[in-house]
Amino acid sequence: MNVKPLNDRVLVKRIESEERSAGGIIIPDTAKEKPQEGTVIAVGPGKLDKGERIALNVAIGDRVLFGKYSGTEVNIAGVEHTLLREEDIFAVLG
Repeated sequence: MNVKPLNDRVLVKRIESEERSAGGIIIPDTAKEKPQEGTVIAVGPGKLDKGERIALNVAIGDRVLFGKYSGTEVNIAGVEHTLLREEDIFAVLG
């Protein structure tokens, strides 16, 4: 399925955390925290400001860091994604 976010929205697939702790203990799904890191899958054309588009600072394929409870969870073709505004992204990881 082809998804194109509108305006300054970004579609991110969260990167799942490890299932084991550093000490080797298996962490059940109910005890895991939501990952705050993900890969950009699609970006919108940018925000409109006085009739001009302002391009986004993220691109498809970037690894980004965002708020734990930011955005809206969406299910696309059976895969969980997060749709958020560019302003909810804290950093692009290098």
